[in-house]
Amino acid sequence: MTPPVMAAVVSYQSAAHLPNLIASMPAGFEGVSRWRLVVADNGSTDGSADVVRSLAPESVVVDMGGNLGYAAGINACAALADPDEALLVLNTDVVLEPGMVRTLLDACERDDSIGVAVPEIRRPDGSAEPTLQRRPTPLRTLTGPALGRYVPALGSEMPEDARWADWAWGAILLVPAQVRRVVGPWRDDLFLYWEETDYCRRVTDAGWRVRRVPDARAVHRGGHRKRSPSLWAQLVTNRVVHTARWDGRRATILTWSALALRQLLLMPLGRQIHRQALAALWTGRQLLLRGEPTHPAAPTEFLSQPNRSLS
Repeated sequence: MTPPVMAAVVSYQSAAHLPNLIASMPAGFEGVSRWRLVVADNGSTDGSADVVRSLAPESVVVDMGGNLGYAAGINACAALADPDEALLVLNTDVVLEPGMVRTLLDACERDDSIGVAVPEIRRPDGSAEPTLQRRPTPLRTLTGPALGRYVPALGSEMPEDARWADWAWGAILLVPAQVRRVVGPWRDDLFLYWEETDYCRRVTDAGWRVRRVPDARAVHRGGHRKRSPSLWAQLVTNRVVHTARWDGRRATILTWSALALRQLLLMPLGRQIHRQALAALWTGRQLLLRGEPTHPAAPTEFLSQPNRSLS
């Protein structure tokens, strides 16, 4: 018999995505002895909560009372978990392929060193999503994906055939019950971005590992942060916050400098996105260098656009 699983979903203006996710769940959980769906709704005004209640009447919907962020939503779901329940964190814009959850559980049962299990994730066009990531360093921050394509060690993305990593993107993460109990809640002052990096680092520091299970598969839409100046600025500044909390002042100054330089160099390619990120780095530099988020809540641009995925 497999361990029971709680699927934790954080929704915000997700009415367009939820039907596809919910429709994929019976097949995705095939072979799992007991599972349930808990959705934390971050104050949606598009009827997201009603979609869940209509399509999955046996589910639990937690009304967050406002858009409190991805980590806060996960914590609200996890607070309802039974001690023996594994936690499956899901974005609203993912679709599970048959047997995905059972395959992740089986991998964890075979290897108790796994603290976070992630599936093989593809984009809608069939291309691979670079889910597994290396631990951020100032050098990797500066070189980014461009040089990483030619010198993989300089990039943050792990090779497509990699199995183990320092952390994984938060679209789909399975956390075994014991790991969840020991590591505790997610850091919810990071409204969006780098909260999964922080959580995975706490998992690995506790002695477990992050693993991709290639036989488990899913599809993820994603991609909004690269089109939104506000979300890009949030992603960039939270990277500084993460470094400040984990790696000391010298690494934080180097990371801040590398990010500022990258925004300057990339500005001709995406002027508004990188200009706004550079401004956020500069105006918030003192707080960021102390590890204090300068984007603790939803940016106006995020709030004004429907059907945003939270990770």
